[in-house]
Amino acid sequence: QVQLVESGGGLVQAGGSLRLSCAASVSIFSIDALGWYRQAPGKERELIALISSGRSTYYKDSVKGRFTISKDDTKNTLYLQMNSLKPEDTAMYRCAVGKRVPPVDYWGQGTQVTVSS
Repeated sequence: QVQLVESGGGLVQAGGSLRLSCAASVSIFSIDALGWYRQAPGKERELIALISSGRSTYYKDSVKGRFTISKDDTKNTLYLQMNSLKPEDTAMYRCAVGKRVPPVDYWGQGTQVTVSS
């Protein structure tokens, strides 16, 4: 069983930055896929960033160039650096890991990000 705990969300003005963290209860070194999802009210959940065990990355077009996914295997933590935030980035952000893409095996509880205009 893998437990994931997100942190780092909050309220920020448009143009600001936040860094989300996702701490895992196990080693993430060999986990095949780690990702960040978000879900805004009334919208479907979407995968916005993904990193593989080999550190290949994927970004949804809407966040490409603004968000950066990374992981620290020594701390068993996944990160999402979010810059140039926009009001449309407002959502509940959740991390997830798994053996396949998209990662859906284990989920964190989520952290709320609210971007004011």
